[in-house]
Amino acid sequence: MLVNKENISVMLREHKEYFEQGQPFDITFRLKQLKKLHQVIGENEKLIMDALYKDLGKCEFEAYASEVGYSLDSIRNVIKNLKSWAKVKKVPTPIHQFGAKSYIYPEPYGTVLIVGPYNYPFQLVIEPLVGAMAAGNCAILKPSESTPNVTNAIKKIISENFDEKYIRVVEGEKEETSALINAPFDYIFFTGSVAVGKIVMQAAGKNLVPVTLELGGKSPCIVDKTTKIDIAVKRILWGKFMNAGQTCVAPDYVVVHKDIKDKFINKMIDTIINFYGEDPINNTDYGRIINQRHMERLVQIIEKDKNKIIHGGTFSKDDFFISPTFLDNIDWKDASMQEEIFGPILPIMEYTDLNQVIKMINQRPKPLALYLFSEDKNVEQEVLTKVSSGGGCVNDTISHISSPHLPFGGVGHSGIGSYHGKASFDTFSHKKSVLKKTTLFNIDVAFPPYKNKIKVLRKILK
Repeated sequence: MLVNKENISVMLREHKEYFEQGQPFDITFRLKQLKKLHQVIGENEKLIMDALYKDLGKCEFEAYASEVGYSLDSIRNVIKNLKSWAKVKKVPTPIHQFGAKSYIYPEPYGTVLIVGPYNYPFQLVIEPLVGAMAAGNCAILKPSESTPNVTNAIKKIISENFDEKYIRVVEGEKEETSALINAPFDYIFFTGSVAVGKIVMQAAGKNLVPVTLELGGKSPCIVDKTTKIDIAVKRILWGKFMNAGQTCVAPDYVVVHKDIKDKFINKMIDTIINFYGEDPINNTDYGRIINQRHMERLVQIIEKDKNKIIHGGTFSKDDFFISPTFLDNIDWKDASMQEEIFGPILPIMEYTDLNQVIKMINQRPKPLALYLFSEDKNVEQEVLTKVSSGGGCVNDTISHISSPHLPFGGVGHSGIGSYHGKASFDTFSHKKSVLKKTTLFNIDVAFPPYKNKIKVLRKILK
């Protein structure tokens, strides 16, 4: 359904009434609903996969690995661990509260708004939804308007299997999204660009609504001279050109040591041809750009930096196709380095001094991901301790986001908050602190008249 200020208020009231009935708070109910979600995703696999192909040209393997299968595995992990995560936790009590016990109660926020992006339009709606359900919340989902087929698939799955007062899918574009983010939800979870993330945070701030922002940025990939080039190239190109480069944690640019640069580039060209052939427009494993606006944006980068192209650079606007493109001898004045690329264009820089690379990265907004390829433990230690990022990998790309044991999120301009696995449960749970005090006795030092009680207090708190 399309939304406006009036019917958002109605939805929130309905969700509040449903929440207050207590069902979402019940662990048995949560597990039942998560199992149902797992079941219906499996039953609708073909519908989802077809939608992903229509919207993004995603091949079957990528669609299952990064969207459908990823979501199923995530739900299974949450179901396995939810009872443990949801337990009330007893924690130590300080001596000055003698006669008391302290507990942390994880409780749901209420109704959460989840705004999804276009690049992984199924998984990046379902993954936060799983966390919201696990924590006991109601949810309103706003999938991307740029992926109408996936949105219809999500709407069908949710509307046919869940009470709309519990989980509801809404549609719309900028105006509807603006109305949603300005409404008094109990929590907002947004995945998208830095620019829109700022708008979401400003809107949420007016209602003091807590937010998680999963954004992006220019994620660097450092290739040290000790790198095993054949392995590094495969892993970098896989991470970069999956989903035609439309991945928030894709390597945005490569900084390679001068001593191995030529060999590295030659291997890159050989490998990308091996991946997708001489004519990737005809390769069904290679995806498409989401829409005309982003095609134009990426084509402008190619045309402005065309003298730096060493491989690729071809495109077809009618087919939403841009070939895997490598740019060499890039600097920060070039078009490809002005913002996150979010497409199949890979700029290459060279370096000789690692400290200069670290300084260069640290002079810019903190990236969502940092990748290092090296066999030198000293180099690894230097980079990991001196460069801040949301997360990252050593000798791989992207794979860190697939572990339910690793929180995923940004830092600074690349985002606020994290999720995946237990981190998802924690994100959508308020940690309520409760101190329970005995009534078997009373310690009168805390009560007036104080007289010389300060001496006792100093001994306890010193």
